[in-house]
Amino acid sequence: MSTTNSLAVEDLGSTAQRERRKRILDATFELASDGGFDAVQMRAVADKAEVALGTLYRYFPSKIHLLVSALAREFDRNEVLIRQMGDIPGETAAERVSYILKRTTRGLQGDPKLTEALTRAFMFADSSVAAEIHSVGMSLTTMLTHAMHSGQPSEHAEPTPEDVAVARVIGDVWLSALMAWVTGRSTAAETGAHLETAVGMILRD
Repeated sequence: MSTTNSLAVEDLGSTAQRERRKRILDATFELASDGGFDAVQMRAVADKAEVALGTLYRYFPSKIHLLVSALAREFDRNEVLIRQMGDIPGETAAERVSYILKRTTRGLQGDPKLTEALTRAFMFADSSVAAEIHSVGMSLTTMLTHAMHSGQPSEHAEPTPEDVAVARVIGDVWLSALMAWVTGRSTAAETGAHLETAVGMILRD
């Protein structure tokens, strides 16, 4: 097992290993939800997940790797829920993307300590967490490009390279706005208004 990158589900060969990884991430969510970023200590996670500390470090080399992986799992779950919705409300790509961002933001704002932990970890991450950051970015990009094309005929539903580039810019704006909310520099209402303005400007029809 590598000690330089987190072990993703596809890296794990057995059901027991995948279940162990799930327990670790579940424990991380619980600790973060209760106490935010500072409450997520590797020893505390190992104890709550009932794994040895050395085992935890083999799965996740650091607290930042762990929390960014937890954020990636949260986005993966959200992506599945969005796809299960069917057509996304909104007449334009901007309206649909705004709907998805507001929906996701409200969900995160409902658990502020967890969101603080996940967002801070994402902002603190350096190049050693590149694989985990990429996973977060891919999930967010997939959600946004899906929203852009929701309800369109299948021949127009595949994202173009320009769609992906636009989604990445919107994702960057959204994460920045979320960080402003986490740090108390903007209210939930201001965050929502900022996102709607930004998306409207980027996705002008």
